[in-house]
Amino acid sequence: MDKYYSYTDFLKALGRTDNTSNAEKLLDTIYLDLFLNHVHRAQIEEHLLTCIDLALDERNEDAFYKYAQALQQLQTTVG
Repeated sequence: MDKYYSYTDFLKALGRTDNTSNAEKLLDTIYLDLFLNHVHRAQIEEHLLTCIDLALDERNEDAFYKYAQALQQLQTTVG
């Protein structure tokens, strides 16, 4: 899901005189990608929290540390 959008590409799309909707389409694509990344990240975080709760309920120390570490890694990554 991680895509790279350059400011230069946006300016090229904006500068085309034949069709200014290219810039709008690029912006729509960027915003949609950002939204999907946000939703996906939130779902992963929710799943990890559920797994952590389950591990605590079952007193499974190994699983707790595994999911807690995964959650910590997710929260420290930029994205």
